[in-house]
Amino acid sequence: MIRFSTWLTRATVAIMLGSTLLLAGCHFGGTKGEVTTASMKGQFDATIQSYKEGQFLVDGAVLSAVDLGSHFAYLKDQGKLPKTVLLESSDDSKIRKQHLQYMARLQLDYGFRTFYDDKGTLKEINPQDTKARALEDHHERAPTAAPPEQNHMPGSQY
Repeated sequence: MIRFSTWLTRATVAIMLGSTLLLAGCHFGGTKGEVTTASMKGQFDATIQSYKEGQFLVDGAVLSAVDLGSHFAYLKDQGKLPKTVLLESSDDSKIRKQHLQYMARLQLDYGFRTFYDDKGTLKEINPQDTKARALEDHHERAPTAAPPEQNHMPGSQY
């Protein structure tokens, strides 16, 4: 049986205890999987902003969900389809459930990964958890009430 000196045994225990405390201290302030959007902004292949009524803002152009799908179809034909897409809120609109559902549909159709900014935290859209929505064109809202009929014939009374 091999016997170690008391000094060597104590030094080994002290080193192991110090290593354990060092590793525990490094892990204590961890982010638990959450990453801030500001730190990852330049890491995405494409950035899209949400816009009013389920529309999107791409390079300064306002696109409906169908138009955005056509844009990704074009990029796929050109061999330039992005692998990762970041969805941000614009100055005019925040990210709504409708935007997430459209992006989930596009993610299923084209196979890229979509992340969105949720109050400064970066989250990934999961198409299984987010109900993927069929893509729709943007339509102007119909007037709420029709104006009363007017008779413009001569001799008619009000």
